[in-house]
Amino acid sequence: MAGTEVMARTEPRVRTESGGLALVYRGPAALPGCPESVAELLLASHRNFDVGFVGPSEERDLTADTLRTATLYAQPGGSTLRRAWRAMASHREDLREYVHSGGRYLGFCLGAYLAGRTPGFGLLPGDTDQYIRTPGATVDSTRPAIVDVSWRGTPETLYFQDGATVVLDEPGENEDVDVLARYRNGEIAALAHRFGSGRVAVVGPHPEATSDWFADSGLRDHTDPAMRVGFDLIDAVMR
Repeated sequence: MAGTEVMARTEPRVRTESGGLALVYRGPAALPGCPESVAELLLASHRNFDVGFVGPSEERDLTADTLRTATLYAQPGGSTLRRAWRAMASHREDLREYVHSGGRYLGFCLGAYLAGRTPGFGLLPGDTDQYIRTPGATVDSTRPAIVDVSWRGTPETLYFQDGATVVLDEPGENEDVDVLARYRNGEIAALAHRFGSGRVAVVGPHPEATSDWFADSGLRDHTDPAMRVGFDLIDAVMR
């Protein structure tokens, strides 16, 4: 679920003509490099976000009042779900109310697991499971790997470390659920859906991974300079 340290621990630059504030969690439920990479992806998108970090050691703490100032909240990758949930459980109702009232939740890897139910924020139309445990999974280890997915019908190869798959309560056609990507065995790798007046989008692999992630893990570099997959994920949650 983790990325490696890829950039300095600094507040992202702020753009003019803002498309709204995007808050990226940075704290004990995330690992170094993951929040920073998500922040850079958001900054690079055409949405023109102002981007800032939120967490117990940041200028902004994660509270209901802070969330009300944000257009989008992003939960990046981290280590284990159990450890992360200890840090995040107290924020469950604030995050649910934020999204239900019109906010946007964007979850990457561990952020996708945390969007589920067992345990989690309960923001998905179902729950999550480990992709590596599903029949026919092309990755069977928690070590860093690359994974092939079909993203809106186009083959993509992404950085992966024990990422989630989403298990829907009601499989099949659902106008409120937009399945963005599937792993090669057909399991859901990314989706977006409506939650109250807001939206949720989650992804099991890491479209935000930079070249450093691949190099530090000894993997062939599959970064996409155009960031097509990451930008599509952002557009899906902002729809």
